[in-house]
Amino acid sequence: MFTGIIEEIGTVRRLQRSTRSCQLTIAATVVLQDTKIGDSIAVNGVCLTVTDLQADAFTADVMPETLRRSSLGVLRNGSPVNLERAMAVNGRFGGHIVSGHIDGTGQIASKVPEGNAKIVTISASSSLLRYIVEKGSIAIDGISLTVSKVTNNSFSVSLIPHTGTCTTLLSKRAGEPVNLETDVIGKYVEKLLQPEKPPLTATMLKQYGYELS
Repeated sequence: MFTGIIEEIGTVRRLQRSTRSCQLTIAATVVLQDTKIGDSIAVNGVCLTVTDLQADAFTADVMPETLRRSSLGVLRNGSPVNLERAMAVNGRFGGHIVSGHIDGTGQIASKVPEGNAKIVTISASSSLLRYIVEKGSIAIDGISLTVSKVTNNSFSVSLIPHTGTCTTLLSKRAGEPVNLETDVIGKYVEKLLQPEKPPLTATMLKQYGYELS
């Protein structure tokens, strides 16, 4: 589990592609401290398993499902990425519950200054927006943020200068994709409120025209 509090910005050192998957090597410093092979690191919000460690970098495999769901496939050598280690048991819960399992991607629509902040608006599909609520939590490229506004085709967040400096979000241009992970609580509530399907009975089959011998 993660909190959405980015620890550092790493840099893609090597991206080795195959037909449907890839392997990432990312230069980093902070997230390598106490990290072992098999540990989890969120890369732009995507939970990846460390498969190799160097003094100043780590390597992780990216499977086809992850490439389908996330924006990791558009990374290039030299791309900056948000990094966060899995939360320690004795750590502070500074953001919100972030699993590192991306629901889908959105696109940067606009960035507008407002006082000391920047309002970032992101377009997203209706299948994602149904789980995004005003004043609720959202993880954008792994960054824990509070939703300030929701429309029929987009939502907005407001970034303080510290967040803008310590993450990659404000370096994104209009049209660029970002990884989105909606609040897991909403998805569980929806699942639990779905009506249970009634058991299949002989009476039900007859209602739909099936003749039973």
